Amino acid sequence: MSRPDRLDAMLDDIRDFVREREWEPFHDPKNLAMAVASEAGELLSELRWVRGEEADAHCADPESRERVADEIADVAVSLLMLADRIGLDLPAAVHAKMRKNRQKYPADEHRGR
Repeated sequence: MSRPDRLDAMLDDIRDFVREREWEPFHDPKNLAMAVASEAGELLSELRWVRGEEADAHCADPESRERVADEIADVAVSLLMLADRIGLDLPAAVHAKMRKNRQKYPADEHRGR
């Protein structure tokens, strides 16, 4: 399955999950943006007291990795739901932002800083 097909499949799965629970009325852009922030906070809490030089090992540990993966997935689901709700083509928006980032931060001027 190609990456765009995988993204579409994820969106279909999320939409089905929400529809089955009749949660659409609660998923306005403001509430979904708050969900992104709160889920990001839960991800942060998984790494809060881990020293920077130990973070890779912490995320590789099977028990920690499962918790971190769950929180990353929650952030992704919330973000995908927000993009879907406002009709944003998320891959196109990411590509556009990366073009802006390349202009703003030329590699020759920002390498290693």
